[in-house]
Amino acid sequence: MSISLSAQNQQFLKMPKFSKEDLTKEKSAIDAKAPAELLYRSVHYRIDNSNGYLKKNVIYRVKIYEKDKSEEWHNLEISLFDNNSGDREVLNNIKAVVYNLEGDKVTETKVEKSSKFKSKENKYYTVNKYAFPNIKNGSVIEYQYEVSSPFTYEIPLTYIELDIPSVYTEYVFDTPVQVSYSVDFTGSLMPKYKVLKEDVLYGSQHKTYRFGYDNLKGFKTEKYVKNNDNYRTKIRAELHSTYFGENLKMYTSTWEDIRKKLWDHEDFGSQYKKDRLVKEVMPAGIMEEKSELNRANKILDHVKANYTWNYNNGFYAENGIRELLKTKTGNTADLNLLLVSMFRSAGISSSPILISTVKNGALNLGFPNLGNFNYVIAGVEIDGKFYLFDATSKQSQANLLPSRVWNNNGLLIKDDKAEVISMFNAKMSYANLTAKAKFNEDGSISGRYFDRDAGLLALNAKESYDENPDKYKKQYKENFSQDFTDITSAVLANGDFESKMSFSSQNLIDNVGKKRIFNPLLFLNQSGTDFNETEERKYMINFVSPFTRVKKVEIEIPEGYTVSDLPKSKKITTDDKEISYSYIVENKDNKIFVTSEVKIASADYPKEYYPAFKQIWKVISESESQVMSLIKN
Repeated sequence: MSISLSAQNQQFLKMPKFSKEDLTKEKSAIDAKAPAELLYRSVHYRIDNSNGYLKKNVIYRVKIYEKDKSEEWHNLEISLFDNNSGDREVLNNIKAVVYNLEGDKVTETKVEKSSKFKSKENKYYTVNKYAFPNIKNGSVIEYQYEVSSPFTYEIPLTYIELDIPSVYTEYVFDTPVQVSYSVDFTGSLMPKYKVLKEDVLYGSQHKTYRFGYDNLKGFKTEKYVKNNDNYRTKIRAELHSTYFGENLKMYTSTWEDIRKKLWDHEDFGSQYKKDRLVKEVMPAGIMEEKSELNRANKILDHVKANYTWNYNNGFYAENGIRELLKTKTGNTADLNLLLVSMFRSAGISSSPILISTVKNGALNLGFPNLGNFNYVIAGVEIDGKFYLFDATSKQSQANLLPSRVWNNNGLLIKDDKAEVISMFNAKMSYANLTAKAKFNEDGSISGRYFDRDAGLLALNAKESYDENPDKYKKQYKENFSQDFTDITSAVLANGDFESKMSFSSQNLIDNVGKKRIFNPLLFLNQSGTDFNETEERKYMINFVSPFTRVKKVEIEIPEGYTVSDLPKSKKITTDDKEISYSYIVENKDNKIFVTSEVKIASADYPKEYYPAFKQIWKVISESESQVMSLIKN
């Protein structure tokens, strides 16, 4: 262990006194356009030597420059975990105040207990919410609190980079020498101040990890990124070992250690080895199906039809297979461990796969630990080919999984070994957008619109529809600025998801003298581009799935009119055929036919592809912005 020279004059865990200058400050010196700024931030974790609890002490001092653009900092939310078995986290000693400058006088507004709101997020988490009063342009918010937790296996993840700049941010973790942690440090920023050493703290020998950062810029996100948080600088820790007296106890430190830990765990390995439970609920005649893949698909369909995900993630069973068979509802592990058990009972080689969902962040392959994971799916090997299954989505199929699952890697938990596997979505998805329209005598355009999705796009659409049908239908008006009526949505026999609707609009056409001027794509045109970043691209480009999007519009030419100024057709393709686009406009059989097609051959691309996407998206925008006209004879 060592101590860096740059930390010798640095005072950790010492908050500077509040200064009137903090209130008179008009803009950030780090980023003049920032709506808010962290003046001071301290996140301090320590293992209490007296009772073994984890103490989390947090202090924030936030400067508000623009009230209307910094709403996320106007409230404080503190999540507390309760395992429902007698252990829970407790919030202590919260203090919060808002400073303002009234004339030349500094005023303080304390956050009263009456502003507190508590909500039960799920079975395990309660969130304490506080609203900061009297916030104005120029206000300074200051708060500090302590959480006492009996859960010491995993030290919570802390992001060093946030969306607003920071004058000073520090991370401190202190633990008795008898309790050893593996510290996971990822990201591109190096601390200006660093202390890694053993020292006498709190009356006994401790290891301390201290990192300090000056003048951090706000983190900049990019579009078409799987999870921007993967690229933020962050720190987390997980228990490695304990040594009391002569007793050394090791915790997970390798992927194999994780497998051994889970193999006989009551809420994991013991679940999918309960063969006799699932035999009673196996689909009738399943063993008569000679094809193992067909057998697996029928089992998946049976589980999807009879059991429902409760939207809780986890790789440990929440209720267990026995209870799931009664209640028909469970978390990710309940459903997918049931799936593994049923596959095995049907003579299919199957094992669970631990993953981290996209929202949870990328799996750190260099830091084996259980804290990386928050989800489990089923893997099946048939005739030398590997298939992935997930019963949480009613639309899922073999190798057609929800977007949340496709996060590059997973940990395959076999009976005799653990193995890191790659998970890349290679299945093409399709979006077919079709409009059939005609001109009306009153100058409007009306017709029918069909939105049909296949593959992952169909799965996503169906999940969104099931979650909130009304909201799903409203999106059409919001996306296209049209009043749609008679909207119906349904899953087709082949698994595609289709929505049908009617439209009528006066806004899609300009009547100028004898001319009717309009965009032949009607409301389906793409007028802007998402690939418009001026700074150099930093991160990979991700679409979750390869996809083909086809827009087709058919418009009847009214009697007495002839076509003028037909838009120019366009085709463009990259040399490697990875990205292609075509725009074709035709006039035949007294109708106008428009076909716009973009094809992306892969789900992920290195950042070097950004100029190609930028060029093609520019062509798309220019092509689809073209207008044409009809002239009355």
